[in-house]
Amino acid sequence: MAVRGKCHCGATEFEISEAPKSVTRCNCTFCSKRGALWAYMKPEQFRLLSSRNSAAYSSTPELFKHFHCGTCGCGTYSDTPVWETMDTQPDLRKVSVNARLLEDFDLDAVPVTFVDGRNNW
Repeated sequence: MAVRGKCHCGATEFEISEAPKSVTRCNCTFCSKRGALWAYMKPEQFRLLSSRNSAAYSSTPELFKHFHCGTCGCGTYSDTPVWETMDTQPDLRKVSVNARLLEDFDLDAVPVTFVDGRNNW
């Protein structure tokens, strides 16, 4: 069953094809400052419904794009390469959705996997 999410002001709205079965908490400098719990999916499982005043940040634009609402500032989703090992696979993409923005979804009911991105990247 599809699940919708949106930023605080509602300018960015999205839908994922199914509820995440788990989420990830990463302690890298980006993720820890953003405060998100990430749900990962294939690009075809994600649909952007509205992106009024959307903004993006990227330290390496050819690999990563991290989107946020330009109005309320909520970190919404990211488009990144797949990381199966410590090397990226730029031709394989994934979407990371901030699961804290999902509506009608019990975030406390899914397991949280910790990734030590601060020490392992």
